[in-house]
Amino acid sequence: MSSAAMNVNAQLEHLQSKHVGTGHADTNKFEWVVNQHRDTYASIIGHNTLLAYASVAENESMGRKKFEMVEKMLQPCGLPVPRDD
Repeated sequence: MSSAAMNVNAQLEHLQSKHVGTGHADTNKFEWVVNQHRDTYASIIGHNTLLAYASVAENESMGRKKFEMVEKMLQPCGLPVPRDD
């Protein structure tokens, strides 16, 4: 392996250890999708214009919509899939 490839791998490992949502070698499809859903909900909650858009689209108050999204962040994709270890 060349030194450039090793440097890229070292940077990737550093990024993955620093940011949970970036995944790692053992991340399965379920964990990846859960991270995507949580990031999306967090982004919508954090941007008032997106939250207002979602609340108007579903004819609910912004507070109710924010509450629902925070609750969905607990298990956005249902129960976890058992892992083969």
